[in-house]
Amino acid sequence: MPAPYKLIILRHGRSEWNEKNLFTGWVDVPLNEQGIKEATQAGTLLRKHNYLPDILYTSLLRRAIVTANLALDEADRLWIPVKRSWKLNERHYGGLQGLDKAEAAKREGAEQVHIWRRSYDTRPPPTSEEYRKSEDEGGRYASQGIEVPATECLKDVLVRVLPYWEDDIVGELKKGRTVLIAAHGNSLRALMKELEGISDEDIPGVEIPTGVPIVYELDEGFKGKGRQLE
Repeated sequence: MPAPYKLIILRHGRSEWNEKNLFTGWVDVPLNEQGIKEATQAGTLLRKHNYLPDILYTSLLRRAIVTANLALDEADRLWIPVKRSWKLNERHYGGLQGLDKAEAAKREGAEQVHIWRRSYDTRPPPTSEEYRKSEDEGGRYASQGIEVPATECLKDVLVRVLPYWEDDIVGELKKGRTVLIAAHGNSLRALMKELEGISDEDIPGVEIPTGVPIVYELDEGFKGKGRQLE
């Protein structure tokens, strides 16, 4: 199918840990009440603007999965096929996961924590092997032959997201399908870097709102600028 190729990206609705200002990463926290409303409203916007997806991609984390399901239910698209991959998971925040962001800044220094959060290629301190095992008690990663990372920077996220985009998602776009990706701030930021040609220096400052669909009409090179639905 010729361009334009239609893509929708959707960051999960607000979660309980967003509300508590905690580093979340791969911790599998649920949406809070506001997040549920945001996800439902996302579906309303998709229907209103006639951006109706033909296939869904999500991470393996419930906040993205539930957001997608609520949005699709509202848009009457729950029946579309679904693909899930750890490659769309949020960035793993290493030893920062579960910490209050303000408390971490007091303990480690505000400048250092800012670097860990916003640098393109600086990783936070790693987690322990014991902690990583606890993140996969149900086997969601081991069943796919995946080891939970000890820590990640945004560059690491790009390294896993980009091949998945090129090898799998682009193929669905080429078939003329409208693709919805429901994922996370950093995995979507990594994808936006590729789609919009954003520099290493500028990408850490890009903010993606929770629960707001961003739509793209991509050219033959699968590039384009996103716009938020209102």
